[in-house]
Amino acid sequence: MYFWHTSRFRIDLSKPRVMGIVNITPDSFSDGGHFASTSSALAQGEALLREGADILDLGAESTRPGALALSEDQELARLLPVLREAVRWGVPISVDTYKPGVMQAALDVGADIINDVWALRWAGPDSARTGVDVLANHGSCGVCLMHMHGDPATMQVSPMQGDALAPVMAFLQSRIAALQARAVGPERMVIDPGIGFGKTVEQNFSLLARQSALLALGVPVLAGWSRKSSLGAVTGAGPADRVVASATAAALAVQQGARVVRVHDVHATVQALQVLAAVQVA
Repeated sequence: MYFWHTSRFRIDLSKPRVMGIVNITPDSFSDGGHFASTSSALAQGEALLREGADILDLGAESTRPGALALSEDQELARLLPVLREAVRWGVPISVDTYKPGVMQAALDVGADIINDVWALRWAGPDSARTGVDVLANHGSCGVCLMHMHGDPATMQVSPMQGDALAPVMAFLQSRIAALQARAVGPERMVIDPGIGFGKTVEQNFSLLARQSALLALGVPVLAGWSRKSSLGAVTGAGPADRVVASATAAALAVQQGARVVRVHDVHATVQALQVLAAVQVA
């Protein structure tokens, strides 16, 4: 499957695509506070596009381990001013959110993709509506379904036990089926094994080594290794110094079948993928 169907774009995945991260947050693990204002977030998005990003992923609430949740109104206040401008740039825009109300508002403004760490399972205390409802009712937007063990507040306190591949695959298969039951086709989906979301360092690298197994689920794979703590565990580098490790992990993920890589450091990742492409052609 070489195309990802989204609200406005049919993204060609015959070559790997780079999704650039724009965190509109004061508390992201990797760049918290650097792009928290509308103007700085927009400037960062423009910079990532110049560096070669194919897709931009806007996030207004941190999902790092131990992160505190925002209200829907707080998240939208951060997100919408940036999103309203970004959708005018003529590139696919993804919104990283798990709240159905935020998903709906983002799609109403023109977002192309919903990127959800909860894989459309979360429902607010005052609403039975889930992200599956939002996606099914929209009719054309793309979605990234991610595996997460536990929740952001506790996932690294009590990570998964044992081998991670089988339960990750089973979970993602169940979420694909939940959308298909609502007439959302696989051409609108990608899946993400959720590196760092409730998994140990060993489990994360084991998932990378065997990531190609996920292709059996019939939808493209998105890999999110950028600046993750597992890279720090093996290199000793802090988040801002994990550029080389992140680009290396992105290239390895593509080698293992990923068609989208979600990254902070676009320029380095684009170069790493150019080298990989040259080797594969030779």
